[in-house]
Amino acid sequence: MAPNCANSWPRKSPSNPFLNHLRTILFALLVFSLGALLLTFPTTSSSLFHTSLTSKHFSGDLRNVKFSWNLLTFSSDRPPPTSLKIAVFSRKWPAASAPGGMERHALTLHTALARRGHRIHVFTSAPPPNEAVPTSTGHPKLHFLEGPPGQWRCEDAWALFEAENLVEPFDVVHSESVALHHRFASRLPNLVVSWHGIALEVLHSNIYQDYLIRELDEPTSPSFNNSLSSSMFKVLSEIRFFKNYTHHIAVSDSMGEMLRDMYQIPKGRVHVILNGVDEDEFGPDKNLGAKFRSEIGVPNNAAVVMGVAGRLVKDKGHPLLFGAFSKLITRYPKVYLVVAGTGPWAQRYTDLGPNVIALGALPPSKLKAFYNSIDIFVNPTLRPQGLDLTLMEAMQCATPIMATRLPSIKQSIIIEEDFGFMFAPNLEELIE
Repeated sequence: MAPNCANSWPRKSPSNPFLNHLRTILFALLVFSLGALLLTFPTTSSSLFHTSLTSKHFSGDLRNVKFSWNLLTFSSDRPPPTSLKIAVFSRKWPAASAPGGMERHALTLHTALARRGHRIHVFTSAPPPNEAVPTSTGHPKLHFLEGPPGQWRCEDAWALFEAENLVEPFDVVHSESVALHHRFASRLPNLVVSWHGIALEVLHSNIYQDYLIRELDEPTSPSFNNSLSSSMFKVLSEIRFFKNYTHHIAVSDSMGEMLRDMYQIPKGRVHVILNGVDEDEFGPDKNLGAKFRSEIGVPNNAAVVMGVAGRLVKDKGHPLLFGAFSKLITRYPKVYLVVAGTGPWAQRYTDLGPNVIALGALPPSKLKAFYNSIDIFVNPTLRPQGLDLTLMEAMQCATPIMATRLPSIKQSIIIEEDFGFMFAPNLEELIE
């Protein structure tokens, strides 16, 4: 790892051993996780970063910085100074053939930590009965709950954690979002939580969806009014109980600002570490893309091939993309859309005719071929919360991207015009 960062970390303070221990834990978590978390961009864009923070000597306490730690440069060749025992609370583990984004994030991060020599114990819900589960005796070591597959019970996970903690205490406890309930979080001084979405961002999402669907002269529905009230209550509730979590990892710059400014969490307890992708799994490959395009039946005379991936649901912006593409193909009949995912909007896309190629859910092993087969990747999401892995995976494959102009995307991914195209979350601007 970068010597200047390591040397700048606060020295041990004999007068406050707990603070020193916590500092050591946090620094270790930073150093050993960034190999998996570093946000990667196509090589044509990387120079924009090296003109700023990564080319400067950093000194000071990393806990107090407001910029993303991804802007720092670390070496994966230097071994960790010590092996940590790390507990991970995750509602689900990606045993399924087509896992969600947060599950893939957890797998990428904690597998990389295990490769670095750390002992990772994952406490998670039972896997589907028909899915293969890793049986390795090494790490990450998976502790599955008993009971129905996919059903998360925090109390049972806590019991498993306590039993393992008695064998040897954990150095670090990591919760993926609110997997570890705040009533347990308050008991752990060495807890770090990665937030993949907070209630204030959900409130923003509800507003975007209402604007997209409701006509100007149409009154708000009772269900929408109830959802707004519920979202406001959740924001107030989070502001109160988030203080029980010792340290907070924001997966986007905008979320970091919200946690510091709106939730009033001290800056030394909020750390921005963007989601990342495995560079070994994603990258440009024209031959692979051409082969995949042929396999799925894209015509040779296609002028432009667009692609979208993920859950095909309303809050992911599919009413927006569906409406725009249905108008686009009437003007440009040689434009095609490849849809990778499942959900309520799958059949509607199919009903648009031969210009749409619906693939269903793709396993992670096929995603690299998918990104390399399309001319432009579109993410019409209406969800400001979290940071979508699909955008970064597409960029890593050198595929141009289009995305909704949301704070998380604008501040953390498409930070310059050269990085991609953005549009307001409405039909008119997407068509334009």
